[in-house]
Amino acid sequence: MARLRKAARVWGNPKAREIGERVLFAPEGDVFTIDPPAMFGRRAPIEIEIGAGKGEFIIERAAEFPDRNFIAVELSATITRVLAVRCGRAGLDNLRVVRMDARTLVNLMLPDASVSAFHIYYPDPWPKERHIKHRLFTPTLAASLFRTVEPGAIAYVATDVRDYAGEIFPMMTAAGFIRAVEAAPGAERTGFARKYVAAGKPVFSASFRRPGESKNS
Repeated sequence: MARLRKAARVWGNPKAREIGERVLFAPEGDVFTIDPPAMFGRRAPIEIEIGAGKGEFIIERAAEFPDRNFIAVELSATITRVLAVRCGRAGLDNLRVVRMDARTLVNLMLPDASVSAFHIYYPDPWPKERHIKHRLFTPTLAASLFRTVEPGAIAYVATDVRDYAGEIFPMMTAAGFIRAVEAAPGAERTGFARKYVAAGKPVFSASFRRPGESKNS
């Protein structure tokens, strides 16, 4: 409830809302499509963070790599509004926010071999048996991640739940990815990660590369 009130206050401020709407991608017409070059007005390597939260990591990442385009994905309208305002205030031309189900985005909307990196940090583990159907990671999603990344590109994953990591990581390799040596850059830099690390909780992270030579290397 406190989060809802905060989002309402933020979005109810006309100036803040205007700032957020500059980076919040909304559909035009009857069909929602994702066309990154049109979103940014240029062609550049694309990195996507699924479940970007309040944007702590992706804002830092977009500022660090101005030659790349970044898309922050969130499903919750409440979180998306706060995220959009924070991203808008960062004043970065290479950062956009999209509100939608990440499974729809990855499974249906992204072209083949179009993404340079996925960042997926601390997805909800839905630990109860009756809620497993809500989990983000499935063999279908892993296959779609593989399809949509360029050859040589990487999907970075982190979770604080050992058992969930034990399911996700084999799922990614079964989809065709190979384990990479690169550390997941957001594993300790998201809002959730900083809380976990500060509390001394273990973090389970891995990087998965699609075989082949990257055209951006």
